[in-house]
Amino acid sequence: MIEESNWLSAKEASEVLRVDEQLLEVLREMGYLKPGSHWRSSNDPKQLPWKPKVFYLIGGCKAVVDSWKKNYVSSDQIAA
Repeated sequence: MIEESNWLSAKEASEVLRVDEQLLEVLREMGYLKPGSHWRSSNDPKQLPWKPKVFYLIGGCKAVVDSWKKNYVSSDQIAA
């Protein structure tokens, strides 16, 4: 079972949260998901500085994503 304190890759987080990886990126860019609280960049020197992997803190993201789904999304826009 995934604990709320787990940091997951974008792919894993999208599966757990049942949204597209692109939606997670949009929520970051729009400021719904905050750096440090909801996501962080990989510190792997091979990935810096251009496109580092992003990891999501599931506990924090779940509340934001659930609220966003409830308030802004119709059911046909949510990934299965």
